[in-house]
Amino acid sequence: MGKDVTERKPGPINYWAWGSGDVVGAGLPAVTSGWLIYFYTTFCHIDALKAGGLLAIPRIFDAITCPLIGYISDNLRHTWVGRHIGRRKIFLLIAIPLLPSFALMWVQGQSFLYYLSSYIFFELVYNCVLIPWETLPAEMSKDYKVKAKFAGARMLQAQAFAIFASYLPTLIINHLGKDSAVTFLINGAIFGVMGSILITLAVIFTWERPYTDGEKLIKPEPLNLARGLMIPFHMFRDLFSTLRIRAFRQHLGIYLGGYISQDVFNAAFPIFVLTVMLGATQIISQMWTIMYAVQLLSVLIAINVVMRTGPQRAYAAAIASFILACVLYYIYYLIQPAGFPAALHGIEHNVFGGVLSGKVGPMVIFWLFVPVALAGLGRGTLNFVPWSVYNYLPDVDEAVTGQRREGIFAGVMTLVRKFTQAFALAGTGWAMEAGGFVSGAPTQTPHAVHTIVLILCVAPAVVMLLGFLVSLSFRLNAKTHDVLMTEIERLRDGATEPATPESGKVVEDLTGWTYAQLWGRGR
Repeated sequence: MGKDVTERKPGPINYWAWGSGDVVGAGLPAVTSGWLIYFYTTFCHIDALKAGGLLAIPRIFDAITCPLIGYISDNLRHTWVGRHIGRRKIFLLIAIPLLPSFALMWVQGQSFLYYLSSYIFFELVYNCVLIPWETLPAEMSKDYKVKAKFAGARMLQAQAFAIFASYLPTLIINHLGKDSAVTFLINGAIFGVMGSILITLAVIFTWERPYTDGEKLIKPEPLNLARGLMIPFHMFRDLFSTLRIRAFRQHLGIYLGGYISQDVFNAAFPIFVLTVMLGATQIISQMWTIMYAVQLLSVLIAINVVMRTGPQRAYAAAIASFILACVLYYIYYLIQPAGFPAALHGIEHNVFGGVLSGKVGPMVIFWLFVPVALAGLGRGTLNFVPWSVYNYLPDVDEAVTGQRREGIFAGVMTLVRKFTQAFALAGTGWAMEAGGFVSGAPTQTPHAVHTIVLILCVAPAVVMLLGFLVSLSFRLNAKTHDVLMTEIERLRDGATEPATPESGKVVEDLTGWTYAQLWGRGR
């Protein structure tokens, strides 16, 4: 491809400017997963079954848009747009003025079709941001430690945005009064505008991989009808080819084990607090805030643990902490601590105010703080571990294909994430409906309450344990990545045999291919 150019070194402003873009990747999903079903069923009087449908139907469109955006961004590199604007940044620039449309999802009293249309439109805008944005660390550096710093900056800010997303409704409630639907409209508008501002900063303080001398001589083929008609074929071919990479398949198992469990928990938690603990919107918001604050601490711990020992131990500890929280909530349901609902009423469902005023006793403090803190410790690490290794997966793919395909991997990750999140949330809604949950009802039947408890306490534990089983065979870490990058340089120079038998085994374990099939020879 020609002589390599000198690699620019990212500084603190670059790490934090790029990481701030996760207001879209983490902040907006925190609002959606934590509040959307609650908003639909409580303020819009949409039953749980239809609410689940609202979350599932847009995924049909995602099946096209996610891989398409990834494929197009990968293939814009040698076009005028790619060279003068950026194959990734062009999508970010298109999305920036459209991000405030997030508020349109939170308007009370609209039709089912309105909520569906507004959700589909925003998901398209979301895809235009997240898929190209996620590729930028791999564009900016090849170094393992640099990519780890990007992942750390991302996760720390993700948890900060989640804290803000959880506590902002409390601040708005203090002005609008309790249980006002306008709270969520204002919340959505604030996050949409924040997204536009912070993605603008990400565009300004990041860059794409510079062109080598050889690449500068490449002239793109003109797009004609025949090539245009082949785009869907090539797009889906690339989409499914990612699953031929062993490390990526394992990564998906680890990722989904941590994230689906949280999606189910997130959807059920507000309903659990409302029906089992007899709380209200304000106390739900404050309990989310506690959880996300502890998640921020968990990420700080996880960064050090993963860098020193690899992801497996951190992942196992996170699962144990999260499952213990689920067990405690199940115990709460079984014993129904005497005086707890009355204590909440006595502090007017204001956790922080009640604690600061000394109006709550140890029993109330335990059930308000300990389970959510344990859940937060687990969830922060479960969020960080998959993204701590994600930026290295295109390197594994390059060993197999000889190509840099960050865009298609980001497209697959976004597609899989959104499909699983939607069906986790929709499945939660359908399970609640089957269990007899009635939207907007002041009380629920014992069977409906028991169903909510099972969704909150049992389903996440099962999913996490499946992810843990996958993690036991995952081998991508700093040491194996160094071996991989050395072998990629040798493959680029025409090598057909590994430097040593040990390095060959490492590369074959990560890729799932024999060494003789690497660098596009096994197609």
